Amino acid sequence: MDLDDLFAKNPTDPLVLLTRQDLDPFSVEELEARQAILESEIARIQEKLKSAVHVRASADALFRK
Repeated sequence: MDLDDLFAKNPTDPLVLLTRQDLDPFSVEELEARQAILESEIARIQEKLKSAVHVRASADALFRK
């Protein structure tokens, strides 16, 4: 999926606004803090994906019987 296609659907989405924000005004410390927050969010998303895949696999197995 092209990110521009995803972003075009909802230009006011916080993720869209975040990815288009100018990073030049930020200090090194602010950029490091921002990176840490985003890495934490990635880990949270990965855990949710694992859970969703597990739930889907369990449902598929249930309905195959």
